[in-house]
Amino acid sequence: MNVPLAELLGTARVVALPMTTRFRGVDVREALLFEGPEGWAEFSPFVEYADAEASVWLAAAIDYAWNAQPTPLRDRIPVNATVPAVDAARVAEVLARFPGCRTAKVKVAEPGQHLSDDIARVHAARDAVGPEGRVRIDANGAWNVDEAERALHALAEYDLEYAEQPCATVDELAELRARVKYMGIPIAADESVRKAEDPIAVARAGAADLIVIKAQPLGGIRRALRIVAESGLPAVVSSALDTAVGLSQGAALAASLPQLDFDCGLGTGALFVENVADLSPVDGAIPVGRVTPDAARLDHLAAPDDRRDWWLERLSRCHALL
Repeated sequence: MNVPLAELLGTARVVALPMTTRFRGVDVREALLFEGPEGWAEFSPFVEYADAEASVWLAAAIDYAWNAQPTPLRDRIPVNATVPAVDAARVAEVLARFPGCRTAKVKVAEPGQHLSDDIARVHAARDAVGPEGRVRIDANGAWNVDEAERALHALAEYDLEYAEQPCATVDELAELRARVKYMGIPIAADESVRKAEDPIAVARAGAADLIVIKAQPLGGIRRALRIVAESGLPAVVSSALDTAVGLSQGAALAASLPQLDFDCGLGTGALFVENVADLSPVDGAIPVGRVTPDAARLDHLAAPDDRRDWWLERLSRCHALL
C-alpha cells in the first residue's frame, strides 16, 4: 500500500522504553509509532538492521495502521514468560513479572557466558515452574552443531519443550535435528524464517519441527499467515521486543492462526519498566485488540531529540524502498 511519507510523519512519535533487565544487548528499547485509519502501529527494527531489512518492518506497520486485519479466532492469547540471560539466582524474580504464565522461555548461549551458566538458569526456571510447567530455550543461532548437541544433552534432564534456533543456518539445524531426534527435543526455527530470503526453506529441508513467526519482521499478519500455511509446520507467535502497540499486532496474528498449540512470546511487555500502554500478562495471557498509546506516556517516554531525528530519517529512507 502506497501511503505518502507525509502521512506517516504527521503522527510519528519516537519513544525510548527503559528495560528492567538488559535483553538481547538492549537496555533501552526505541520504537517509532504512527497512527493510520485503522489505529496505531509500530516500526521498530533493531538499530543494527540495514534499511532493506528494516523496510519490511515498515510495510508491516503500514498494513496494520491502514488496513483491516483478518478476523480473530480467539480473544485471549496464552503467553510465555521470557527469562533473559540473568544469573540463576534472579530467575524467580524475573518469572514473578509474568503472573499465571505456565511456560518459561530461557535465553542461553549469551556471549561471554558458559554452558554452566545456561544449565544453572534452566535448572532455576524448571524449579520455578514445577514439573507441570514448560521450559523452552532460545540460543539465537549462537551454537555450532557440536556445541548445540552437547548443550541439549546437558539440558535434556529439564524436559525441554523445544530448542529455538540453536544453530544459525538451515543446514546446521537439519544436521542437529537428525543427531538429537532420539532425545525427543523439537527444534524451532526463528531467524531461519524471519531473516531468510526464502522463509520456507527451513521447512523444505526438514530442519525444524515448528517455526517462530513475528508480525513486523515478516511484513505483516497476512504474509506471516501465508508462511505458516506454506510451511505446514506448527507455529509460535513471538514479539521482537515490541512496545504494547507492536504486541497488539502480534496478538492479532496469533488470534488469526487456524491452530495455536503453543504459548506465545507476546508477554515481553513485562520486561519494560514503563510502556506506552498496559499490555503485560494477566493470568498467563494478553487480550486481543488494538492498543492506543496513552498520550501522557508518549510525552514522558519520548526519545531524545537526536534519537528522534535518527528514527525519522530512517523512516524516510525505508519508505523510499517500499
